[in-house]
Amino acid sequence: MDVRDAYEQWADAHAFFDTAPIPAPAPHRGDPLAEQTGQWERRLAETPNGHLLRGNALFDALRGGGTLHLLHVTHALERITEHGVLHPSGGCLVGSVYCAPLTPTDSGLRMHNLGAYILDREAPAFVARSGGAPDRTPTPLVFELRLPEQAYRGLAGIDYLRLGGIHLQIYSRLEYLLSKAERHRLRESVVSRTKNCTALLSMAAAIAYEGARVPPGFFLRLLDDALPRLPILGYVYFEALAEYLMLHSTAPRTVRLAAAGEFDNWLYKEMLFTTLPHTAGRFDLATFRPPTGDFDAFLARIDSTVDPAHARAYLTERISHLIAARLFTRGQIPGAWHHRRWEFDSLTAELGPLLGHMIHRELRTFGRYPDFYFYYDQHKALQAWNYWNHMDIVVPFNGTFPKGEVGINPAYPDLDYRVWRAEQDAAGLLHPVEELALTIAPRLVDIKHTLMRSSRWAEPAAPAPV
Repeated sequence: MDVRDAYEQWADAHAFFDTAPIPAPAPHRGDPLAEQTGQWERRLAETPNGHLLRGNALFDALRGGGTLHLLHVTHALERITEHGVLHPSGGCLVGSVYCAPLTPTDSGLRMHNLGAYILDREAPAFVARSGGAPDRTPTPLVFELRLPEQAYRGLAGIDYLRLGGIHLQIYSRLEYLLSKAERHRLRESVVSRTKNCTALLSMAAAIAYEGARVPPGFFLRLLDDALPRLPILGYVYFEALAEYLMLHSTAPRTVRLAAAGEFDNWLYKEMLFTTLPHTAGRFDLATFRPPTGDFDAFLARIDSTVDPAHARAYLTERISHLIAARLFTRGQIPGAWHHRRWEFDSLTAELGPLLGHMIHRELRTFGRYPDFYFYYDQHKALQAWNYWNHMDIVVPFNGTFPKGEVGINPAYPDLDYRVWRAEQDAAGLLHPVEELALTIAPRLVDIKHTLMRSSRWAEPAAPAPV
């Protein structure tokens, strides 16, 4: 694959939230989902909180340039100050220092509600799970980041659901780290899992491409059956449900946060940590599986202002669209499901992104590959950093949905920042109290040492949703 191909793949992996969308070039107008994608953009914008998709506090700060203040929560301050180095982690931001926005006020730095949840509720839960050792106290770090004049003023967010093709491309380059028998077994596993989810995939294709009407209860049961076989569907389901809650909630807290230009992250955070406690401390969205039998009660425990019947219908259409748009090869309409050749190479033509996502998940535990997995994600991060530097993106953000998750590009050559240990006052505001001599190094933390993957607290990785 040449440099141009890699550049285009990474460009396609980003969502652009510019106020005036740039018209798509002619080849992309042939995309069978192009019209439907536009319809979804309008539909999302018309929801109670849809105005925040294009105008929010984070986007205002990124457009304005100048100085940004960001919060990073660490559980290993003593370790990182000893070495003087902070490493980025993988996950939804690929290879960034995971942060949340801060807003300067006359009384201190106000945390975005995402950062407040991480610092006040999520991080302490991780500490409790680890045994509450005193050297693992959650510590807020404040970054003061000065954006250079050439920094990209557009809004390009990385969408990890669009990384399937990139995962497949990287594996094709590194597959010989596996033995011939391991490669064969991996391919057979991926094909078998896909083949046994034909009912859901064909149903989603019919809804997305043909406008088929399917009872939401039936679709969600099919989805529930497929989740154990296709782990990426857990991520899709989570993002669709989190999106629905943040867009449609009219609860007092949500309304108050919207007035401040913020989506209400507590909705999906509480869903994960309270309603689905088995996910607490793991962040393995591959196991995300809301109950189908009492879905209405499940939703009511999260937010009583949303309509469960409307949510089920929305999720049926939205998840079908995301399956088609993110997991099928762009421009292809998979058909004749029972007549196709169920072989890896032939499936990549129509389902390449799906296979790429599945391989990316499988490799974490497959054969000897866990020993090499760090290099797989490091390879991906290098490509992302190269694209971000090409575009002068200093602060990437999660473009799957602009929740408020932002990162610091650790490989940016003109990165200009200062970092402080901060303390929180009784009003919840942060105050920098000690400047730290820390360097951000463009090298990923090994996935084995991140909080979201293991209870081994070896590096200061921040909690992340994937």
